[in-house]
Amino acid sequence: MLPSFQILPLTPQTNPTLLEQAANLLTIGFCEHWPDSWADHESAMEEIHEMIAPGRICRAAMENETGEVLGWIGGIPEYDGNVWELHPLVVRPDIQGHGIGRALVIDFEAQVRVRGGLTITLGSDDVDDMTTLANVNLYENTWDHIQNIRNLKGHPYEFYQKLGYVITGVVPDANGPGKPDIMLSKRVQKES
Repeated sequence: MLPSFQILPLTPQTNPTLLEQAANLLTIGFCEHWPDSWADHESAMEEIHEMIAPGRICRAAMENETGEVLGWIGGIPEYDGNVWELHPLVVRPDIQGHGIGRALVIDFEAQVRVRGGLTITLGSDDVDDMTTLANVNLYENTWDHIQNIRNLKGHPYEFYQKLGYVITGVVPDANGPGKPDIMLSKRVQKES
């Protein structure tokens, strides 16, 4: 059964044990498909400290009974705060697919709106041949490749699409030859 949780901010004043839990989630959550992202606890803790810095958004899903960190999300302002980069999002692997990631993204969108942000953007790397964008020449017929993308191994781009994000581009070879970064975006303010 999925534990009940609430979403709370992670800040420099957050209990260090919770920050350690959040760092552990990065190394555990990204190790299978993105092993170079936060390969060790030290790099994960560096990421946590960067994300809890002033001016950024860092929010965690905390289990109500134990206070354990179940997942967390971060955001970085860009373009004078008009655009926010969603980076990173991680949920404990054994409870993925039960709405925690969705709740974190929805909460993040609300946080961005409150700050006057218009758009959220994110990059979702394909370093493990998870989509049909891997190992193809994305410099030719770029938009045809994007329009015909298929998910081969559970790549998270479809998770974001279900939440209203659209693929707005790719960065070919971002992670080495044939390993692109898939860019997704969503407008979070109503059109005027």
